[in-house]
Amino acid sequence: MKNLSLLTLCCCTILMLQCKQSEPDATMLKADEDNLRQTDLDWSNNANDTETFLTFVLDDAHMLPPNEPLTSGKGDIRTLYSSMQELPGFSIKWEPNIAEVASSGDMGYTIGAYKLSVNDSTGMPMVDTGKYLTVWKKQADGSWKVAADMFNSDLPAH
Repeated sequence: MKNLSLLTLCCCTILMLQCKQSEPDATMLKADEDNLRQTDLDWSNNANDTETFLTFVLDDAHMLPPNEPLTSGKGDIRTLYSSMQELPGFSIKWEPNIAEVASSGDMGYTIGAYKLSVNDSTGMPMVDTGKYLTVWKKQADGSWKVAADMFNSDLPAH
């Protein structure tokens, strides 16, 4: 009977340790969220160069731009983004308001606001402000890459 009690105690202890190990580490998640927020800011800061912009994007990523069909794959995203950058006066900047990472640590998302500017036919700047949602996947080296990105305007449709 004593052996059975000892075995039960050992099993309970092992189970408790396993449960404790599977709980997300709040400090690690906070660090991941801080890293994800900074990665999103770095992406914004490099938005004026298509090739650098694409280094933040997975090969099989998806973009869901407003008034455009779904764009999938880095090649098609390059085409889409290059055409945007060719617009006269093109400028874009964004900043995350929210950065959250799943308790598993392998996926996260950012939500924020953007400001986009292009010149109209007379050369005058037209400014659009809006919001975005970006889904990120953590890579084996600890870096974050864009899996999906969606944005839309806060301004009324004309």
